[in-house]
Amino acid sequence: MKNVAVIGAGTMGNGIAHTFAQSGFKVQLIDISEASLKRGMDTISKNLDRMVAKDKITEADKAETLGNITTYTSIPEGVEYASLVVEAATENIDLKLKIFKQLDEACPEDTILASNTSSISITQIAAATSRPEMVIGMHFMNPVPIMKLVEIIRGYNTSNEVTSTIMDLSKQLGKVPTEVNDYPGFVANRILMPMLNEAIETLYNGVAGVEEIDTVMKLGMAHPMGPLQLADFIGLDICLSILNVMYDGFKNPKYAPCPLLVNMVMAGKLGVKSGEGFYDYSESRKADKVSSQFLK
Repeated sequence: MKNVAVIGAGTMGNGIAHTFAQSGFKVQLIDISEASLKRGMDTISKNLDRMVAKDKITEADKAETLGNITTYTSIPEGVEYASLVVEAATENIDLKLKIFKQLDEACPEDTILASNTSSISITQIAAATSRPEMVIGMHFMNPVPIMKLVEIIRGYNTSNEVTSTIMDLSKQLGKVPTEVNDYPGFVANRILMPMLNEAIETLYNGVAGVEEIDTVMKLGMAHPMGPLQLADFIGLDICLSILNVMYDGFKNPKYAPCPLLVNMVMAGKLGVKSGEGFYDYSESRKADKVSSQFLK
């Protein structure tokens, strides 16, 4: 398995492409626009520059990694020779079902189809294809080149062979794959999102301010980043989407998003990517400072 296609050049997609390319895979990075692809490749180049500056890789390694990535705006062209496709599009079920239907039609019959979804049912995604036994979840953590964990999610029909192949492949990337079953939020977000939501509720109820809540969790619980800062880093719209998936899946009020989170997303305050969330990132250096802190 040497040809891997990645759908989506955003934060997760370019990180996944970077990781595969740095491990020697030929990567076809696919997005709907040349502008998105350019932003994704620029991000990969900058992240590689940071690794060169820290003596983790050489300039030659950087050049080789970038040389392993080819960009496409067409799914059929990008997946023509792919042994594996990793979808990393927006966390929207309708979009993902549409993409997987396209992938099923365009990919070779033996291509494994993986989704980087952080909460949506792999079984439901697989049902949009004629190869449900070859559909699996590969939930990478952000930032992908740094974080070791990959949640491997088996759909109801995912075969043992495909699961074993993806577990082994994740290890080749230097990751630690952990197999979980297909329930809303899987493991990582089933535990993380209620904590972030409770931190937002704590702020909403006036128990303490943003910095005070984050300080308690950083210093009292040894978290590298406070929950409100982490929510900003993930994206408040993503947090809301995941909570909605869990709430719809479990019908349990403990997963209901805090009204403050809902209002902030409606107001366009999405965190780092929009320039404002629980913290102000209006100056680029502030956003960079947050990212740098998390990457240490």
